[in-house]
Amino acid sequence: MPHPDQSQAPLGGMRFILSLRAVGEGHISSLTFRSGSLTADGIVAVDPTARLASLPKVRSREGSLSGDIVDVAFDPEGDISERVIFPITESQSNGIEDARFVEFDDEGRKTYYATYTAYSGRAIRSELIETTDFLSFRMTPLRGSAARNKGMGLFPRKINGRYAMIARQDNENLYLIYSDDLLTWDGGEPIMKPLHPWEFVQIGNCGAPIELDDCWLLLTHGVGAVRRYSIGVALLDKKDPSKVIARSREPLVRPEPSEREGYVPNVVYTCGAMRHHGKIILPYAISDSFSNFATVEIDALIRSLDVG
Repeated sequence: MPHPDQSQAPLGGMRFILSLRAVGEGHISSLTFRSGSLTADGIVAVDPTARLASLPKVRSREGSLSGDIVDVAFDPEGDISERVIFPITESQSNGIEDARFVEFDDEGRKTYYATYTAYSGRAIRSELIETTDFLSFRMTPLRGSAARNKGMGLFPRKINGRYAMIARQDNENLYLIYSDDLLTWDGGEPIMKPLHPWEFVQIGNCGAPIELDDCWLLLTHGVGAVRRYSIGVALLDKKDPSKVIARSREPLVRPEPSEREGYVPNVVYTCGAMRHHGKIILPYAISDSFSNFATVEIDALIRSLDVG
């Protein structure tokens, strides 16, 4: 997502923040960050990282019917690559996974939100993290039927006056759901189901929809034979995102034979991408072992999709 401080951005380019899942002893996942820059023509550079990690200070913790709401803050003198959000609440005790960050525009006010999966060791649920500066964060459980699953992606602005998400209610298909308060997510309308062999087991979203000039671009993941994950694309109607305009016949990114083995084999995965001029900047992880970037021309990507 765009960095809140663009003062050191290259000419015609921008600064960005990348969120990453870090896996430690006992397969416990935490949330980490990196910063970097994009040149005008889309060349990616990631800043050097600090050697040590830092924990935030818990500023407040309050109970609610759906679980604890926690506010944390980091030392502003530390580098962003030092900041690690470890599991804090009981619902997160076995991991914080797959944060899907988005820069949300609410009538000019910019807030960074991310849905993430909280894993207790027995159950999963979706929660919401909120920040304006990547120094202080609020973590809040989500309510409703959709929050009992994972893989929720928030639109970067309200749709017809309401918050909107792409979610996976039934562990197989993609749904469009709305909320009036950002925290309660029920019901929903199915908009995409598995269609091609590379997504026959299930499909999910790969982060927040990206707003283009005349439609929404949605990155998806498909699970095929032998639990092989690939990344695809769909286009949604700008005014009514329940209408799918086009989608991938073949994956945009798939595991290469030389890169299929790793901590979690046969997987390429992303939790978000960003539009930069006429390109999509796509960070993705390979077999939960390392991460990479792909740069895709938007016009060429759209031409490759099946319409209707």
